[in-house]
Amino acid sequence: MDVNLINPILVAFADILPQIGFEKVEKKNISLVGSTFNYDGVLINLAVVGSIKGVIMIGMDLDSAKRFASKMMMGMEVADFDALAQSAVSEMGNMVCANACTQFAKIGINGLDISPPTIMIGQGGQATLPVPQTIVIHFSVDGIEVKVYVGLV
Repeated sequence: MDVNLINPILVAFADILPQIGFEKVEKKNISLVGSTFNYDGVLINLAVVGSIKGVIMIGMDLDSAKRFASKMMMGMEVADFDALAQSAVSEMGNMVCANACTQFAKIGINGLDISPPTIMIGQGGQATLPVPQTIVIHFSVDGIEVKVYVGLV
């Protein structure tokens, strides 16, 4: 995978999250994993189609997802990761990926579209992306650890 494909996603993440109530978005590090990886908690899955193809997934543990949803819902307590909380974090994924498509267009990669977000929740889960390797971008968002998995070709 071309590592230059992550820059529009980094820009989108940093642009969108402050617009929805987050103050401090820090990129911690970037790592590379194979096409299959394990997860605990929540994964938001968005497919990308067009001149580049693949998936962008946003992951966090369940407690972090509750904190993230609470922040998005103006501080409302989120005791359970229910349908409303799931909708909030799904919409964040949708907004970030839509903005990433705009960022890709700015560098000449046009005609991209994204799928509606799909949420996967579980402990000891495993995800397999349709690419040989996946780039993982580790963020701290107002102290909440978030991983963005990028598998685009």
